[in-house]
Amino acid sequence: MAENLYIDTRGNVTQPVPFTQAVIDGLAQGGGLYVPQNVPTLSLEQICDLAKLPYAQRAASIYRLFDVDMPAELVESLMASAYGDQWDTDQIAPITSLDENTHILELWHGPTSAFKDMALQCLPRFFSASAQLLRDRGQLDHEFMILVATSGDTGKAALEGFKDVEGVSIGVMYPDGGVSDIQYKQMATQKGGNVQVWAVRGNFDDCQTGAKNTFNDQAFAQKLADQQGVALSSANSINWGRLLPQVVYYISAYAQMVADGKIEAGRKIDVCVPTGNFGNILAAWYAKQIGTPIDMLLCASNTNRVLTDFINTGTYDISDRPFVLTPSPSMDILVSSNLERQLFELTGRNPQAISAWMKDLREQKRFQVDKETFAQVRSTFRSDSVGDQECLSTIKQVFDQYGYLLDPHTAVAYKVAQNLRDENPVLIASTAHWAKFGNNVYRALHNIAAKDPLPEQVAALSGCQLNSLIAQETGASAVPAGLAELDDLDVRFTQVIDGTTECIEDAVCAFLQSLK
Repeated sequence: MAENLYIDTRGNVTQPVPFTQAVIDGLAQGGGLYVPQNVPTLSLEQICDLAKLPYAQRAASIYRLFDVDMPAELVESLMASAYGDQWDTDQIAPITSLDENTHILELWHGPTSAFKDMALQCLPRFFSASAQLLRDRGQLDHEFMILVATSGDTGKAALEGFKDVEGVSIGVMYPDGGVSDIQYKQMATQKGGNVQVWAVRGNFDDCQTGAKNTFNDQAFAQKLADQQGVALSSANSINWGRLLPQVVYYISAYAQMVADGKIEAGRKIDVCVPTGNFGNILAAWYAKQIGTPIDMLLCASNTNRVLTDFINTGTYDISDRPFVLTPSPSMDILVSSNLERQLFELTGRNPQAISAWMKDLREQKRFQVDKETFAQVRSTFRSDSVGDQECLSTIKQVFDQYGYLLDPHTAVAYKVAQNLRDENPVLIASTAHWAKFGNNVYRALHNIAAKDPLPEQVAALSGCQLNSLIAQETGASAVPAGLAELDDLDVRFTQVIDGTTECIEDAVCAFLQSLK
């Protein structure tokens, strides 16, 4: 079987690895991120033909295009399981058109009502299968602990995907007080015998930095191997196994738009993505390289506009940038991990440049790309940011105009798309069901300022009760069952830890010990 092997962005992996190893490793040795040695291509006809297949088969065909080192029938089986009846529509990622040139790609029809399900119903299955294949080859003799940092949605999606998966345990860290009530309850009530959740004092970047430091602690890795028979891995978008399913849905969406008569085959579209860690928009870039007729990638930021400033100036600077909590918390990120992959590609795959910039970011909290790389950024990306009040106003505007209810993240993308679009049709990535963020949707619909408290009688409602009220007031479709039931579930996880490497490692060890 032919293999498309994987290299890393910092040039530390001397021997390229197959897909199964890249998925198991998560992060490459030396801190770099895996990318495929070769990015395959599809013709326009091949892309459009995908619309004739069910979604799971579309995904399997893209995986085969990347020559994953798995039997074709196994890939088909895993995809059928990943995109099965746990979704509330057999379209998996349907497209709602607000007008003839504005299309919403709904990525939240999975079990946790967020776009992370698109990848995290897929990754755990491929992770488990990869581990078994490596065991069968005599290349693996241990179990795994998945360690996840989340700004809200990845955590629940990863917990749901990995719960009770044999040979794998999972621990999730989220910023204490930095997620919505619904997001908190989704994680704190998670079922499964192999799961653990920690609130971390600080913000998402503290969680993410702590996770990365833990991954890079070789002494700790040896301790886990010796004492627990466990190796750490990641389900964050630093894992290529998270990114590839996201590439699929952009290719699939274009095929579906043509099949539905929304665009003519070959017509270019722009794609607008609400962006925090840069994985979702990077997936659209890879879809473009594969042959999808995508023109510009519109990067939508909230008040934490580090990516907007980078795309507009070529300088990534967090040295004196405050971290702001916004109505779109899953985008409240200052260190965008997947930008490293994007810059690797835009430099012509120059690991020396990437290593130097990442060193500057680590030590000086800023880096500046060269003129040639900046020109490459500007040739494909445009970016704008949306403030808190503008975000909420957009939710109300779109509901009043179209009767369509956006969550705050998708509202940021919608507004940026309106600000930056030209004559191309635009596909807006809708990343969450509105009911995950009912408090700010209520503010939007009732013209309450982003920082103002809710009315006393509304503030007293749980997230589930508030969602029921919003659905009743607006006539919006029923709240997904997985969100509506949260008040009835027992809270299992209440522990709060510091985000230091030592505290995270202690928490991991205590969790693993509790499983014995």
